[in-house]
Amino acid sequence: MSTSDGQEIVRQLAAKADVFIENYKVGDMQRYGLDYPSLNTINPGLVYCSITGFGQSGPYRHRAGYDFVIQAMGGLMSITGESDDRGGGPQKCGVPIADLMTGMYSTVAMLSALLERKSSGKGQHVDMSLLDTQVAWLANQASNYLVSGKHPKRWGNAHPNLAPYQSFTASDGEFILAVGNDRQFVALCSAIGLNEMAHDERFETNAARLSNREALSAMLSAAFAKDATEEWLSRLEQVGVPAGPVLTIPQALNDEHVLARGMVFSLPHSRGAAVPQIANPIKFSRTEIDYRRAAPSLGEHTEAILSEELGLSLQSIQALKAAGTI
Repeated sequence: MSTSDGQEIVRQLAAKADVFIENYKVGDMQRYGLDYPSLNTINPGLVYCSITGFGQSGPYRHRAGYDFVIQAMGGLMSITGESDDRGGGPQKCGVPIADLMTGMYSTVAMLSALLERKSSGKGQHVDMSLLDTQVAWLANQASNYLVSGKHPKRWGNAHPNLAPYQSFTASDGEFILAVGNDRQFVALCSAIGLNEMAHDERFETNAARLSNREALSAMLSAAFAKDATEEWLSRLEQVGVPAGPVLTIPQALNDEHVLARGMVFSLPHSRGAAVPQIANPIKFSRTEIDYRRAAPSLGEHTEAILSEELGLSLQSIQALKAAGTI
């Protein structure tokens, strides 16, 4: 591929674009003349977003960043997994959460910059870091440490600030119980036939329940083992206590509520197949999300973009093909 031809194509696209996104290491785009200062001279209104592992500044800025490494360095793995007293150790999330959340924050940042441009008339450079995002995403765990000075630890399926807020084993499998306040705890005790627990001073408040977490868990585990998951979930729903089954991915994707919300659907592909998709979770009251086509094959729309967006002739496109540029 001709580097100069590729650079010129990108420059022309950036000159017409509202947003330009690059996810290379610091300095890579500058070598190609495609960094923000270079493109800003062509299009002063351009919103340019750089997504890297460690950002454009700081001592780690030249390091390559991968989700697994970021989960470790950002503290997430230290609070994910079973507790040490149960033989646990640091665990990563089952999906690349640092990658995904950086994409989400980047979307918010670019939309904010585009909105600001309406008043200033100027674009700007958005510097997004996977590590920054992971640290910001520590949420209550970071706050717990900053306020108390105590090191957060792994709790498995339990919660550091609430009890009972964990998984329990029924006679036929596990389910999740999420008691968020004292009223819900009283309702829980009524639903499972242990009303005396609601008036036990060891459990009357959330603070007391946290202090007596092991005794509480043992009593509830013994009760829940006597019946099936569906029975417990039905009782808990009737009294307004949050609970839910632990589903596999196939079970979740075939859940009646997930299907009723339109979260699974299919789109036609250019090769003739129907491709199953996961829907956008955003539900607008007035604007319908338009799903037009499945993800394209490699290079499927190259000719259309070059001709329709850049105005290249068929002859020019064929020349680019012959040169190996596209």
